[in-house]
Amino acid sequence: MNAHDMSPTKRDGLSGFTGDIERLEAIFATWEETPQGAVGAYKLAIEALNAEALRRLIRALKTDPAALAAMKSAIADEVVYAVLRRHDIIKASLNERVELALEGVRPMLASHGGDVELVMVKPPSVEVRFIGACDGCPASALTFHAGVKKAVQEACPEITDIVQVKGMGNESQENSVRFVSPFALSAKGNWVAAGLLSEIPEGSVRSMVLGSEKVLLSRNGSTVTCFQNACAHLGFPIHDGEIENGIITCPHHGFQYDLSSGECLTAPEVQLQSHAVRVIGPKVEVRISV
Repeated sequence: MNAHDMSPTKRDGLSGFTGDIERLEAIFATWEETPQGAVGAYKLAIEALNAEALRRLIRALKTDPAALAAMKSAIADEVVYAVLRRHDIIKASLNERVELALEGVRPMLASHGGDVELVMVKPPSVEVRFIGACDGCPASALTFHAGVKKAVQEACPEITDIVQVKGMGNESQENSVRFVSPFALSAKGNWVAAGLLSEIPEGSVRSMVLGSEKVLLSRNGSTVTCFQNACAHLGFPIHDGEIENGIITCPHHGFQYDLSSGECLTAPEVQLQSHAVRVIGPKVEVRISV
C-alpha cells in the first residue's frame, strides 16, 4: 500500500480516522530522512492552522449562550473531543485522567498476569474492577490501596471515593472478560477474533493466520498465550514441534520455548514475539502488536 491508496471514505468513529493516520505514518517511516522531514513540517503547519482556526471559532461562539451550550454538548462526541484535546483547546476529561492513572499501574499488574478496568465514573466516586490473575488474588486488597487507589487520588483529587467492584457484576458469561494476557498492556492495535477457547487443545497449541500474521495460540485452562509462529532462531514455524510440560521444541533446529512466556530456553537472549490475548466468555481475541 502507498499514500495514493488512502482515498477519503466516510468514517463514523475515531478509530477509523486514527487508523488511516497510523497507516500513513507507517508509510512515511519507510521514506528517506529529507522527505520524512518535509512531511513532518507540513503536518505541523496544518495542525497549527487548524488549531488557530478552532480557537478563533470557539472565542467567537462563546459570546452566544446557546452556541456555548451546543459546543459543550458537541464535546461529548469522541472525534470532536479527540481533536480539541490534540490541540490543547480543552482540558482532559475526568474519565481520561482516571484512565491515565490506571494506565500507570497496569505494568505492575501485568507482571502478575492481571489488569484493572474502569467500571464507572460518577463524581466524587469511581468504580474499578480487577481482571485476570488479580481478580480474587489474596494480595488484591494491598494492590488496590497501594496502587490503584493511590494513583487515582493523586491524578484526580476531586475523586474521594474509589470502590473496588468484585467479580463480573451484571455482565453475562457470554460477554465477560475471563482472562487478559500480561502482554496486552504494551500492545497497540485492534482486537481480532481468534476462534473459541475450546478450539485450542488443552496443554497444546493451535496455529492460525490472523490478517497477515501467522500466530501460535497456547492454552492452559482459561489462560491463553499467543506468539508469532516463528522460531527466534531462523524464523521457521514451530507449531509442529513436540510439546512437553509446557515447553515446545522447534522441529527444525531444536530450539526450545516456554509457552507460558515465550522465553527461549536454548538461547535466553532471544524469545518469541508475543501478542496480547483476552478470553471473553467462550471467545478468544488477539491484538496484533504493531
